[in-house]
Amino acid sequence: MKLYPVASGNFKLDGGAMFGVVPKSLWSRTNPADANNMIDMAARCLLIENGDRLTLIDTGMGNKQSDKFFGYYYLWGDDSLEKSLEKHGFHPDDITDVFMTHLHFDHCGGSIQWNKNRTGYEPAFKNATFWSNEDHWNWAVHPNRREKASFLKENILPMQESGQLKFVAGPEVDFTEPNEMDFGIFFANGHTDKQMIPHITYQDKTLVFMADLLPTAGHLPLPYVMGYDTRPLLTLPEKEKFLNEAADKGYYLFLEHDAHNEIITVKHTEKGVRLDQTFTFNELFN
Repeated sequence: MKLYPVASGNFKLDGGAMFGVVPKSLWSRTNPADANNMIDMAARCLLIENGDRLTLIDTGMGNKQSDKFFGYYYLWGDDSLEKSLEKHGFHPDDITDVFMTHLHFDHCGGSIQWNKNRTGYEPAFKNATFWSNEDHWNWAVHPNRREKASFLKENILPMQESGQLKFVAGPEVDFTEPNEMDFGIFFANGHTDKQMIPHITYQDKTLVFMADLLPTAGHLPLPYVMGYDTRPLLTLPEKEKFLNEAADKGYYLFLEHDAHNEIITVKHTEKGVRLDQTFTFNELFN
């Protein structure tokens, strides 16, 4: 097995929305805001090469939305999904599996693209199976009013229409060992229903793809919960359980949205679980 970090682009979001009820005087210490109260965000994906299987976890926003849409998110930097794959020697057609932690637009938008004539949509990975879970899929295609703006039908429905969509088994329990995928999955419900958090064993380490369970290193304190979470009172015990386990077992946390910290470890302190060390991918895995 070999892993590759894949930068699909950077954007900005309102810092207040990213930290919910936490005052700016606190969250700005770790996530400084610009004059518009926007903080730096990444869309960092992960590619797993395992034999003949090439699995991409999440795909970023993609590029098919309008300029007006992207204008809300202040895109910055030169990264793109296709350029990052090419840097590692791969093409979208090489991808055999696309695993989506959940179906919010900033996690799955790159899965679908315009067709050649821009008359409709098609999978950006024509040879891949797209993986979700049935509970979350139903949650996304029949969205509640709060999440409707995040579940964009043009990102979601073409996966099913193409015949390339499959569902992982579960969740009968909140953590499943590797089955259809090459990794275990922790299911979390606070941010959105049945978000999937992959646990990957690599070079004798457990690397956890954090998705929106822990967006940035600045979100480590338990009350630092996004305003985007649909059920924050579920996020709190889910975070507590996970972070205690991560500190106990020495997990390496791969941060999808932290523009300035790629991988972190955590430790127990008198104030709760807090940041221990930070790493770049290349520092940790040579």
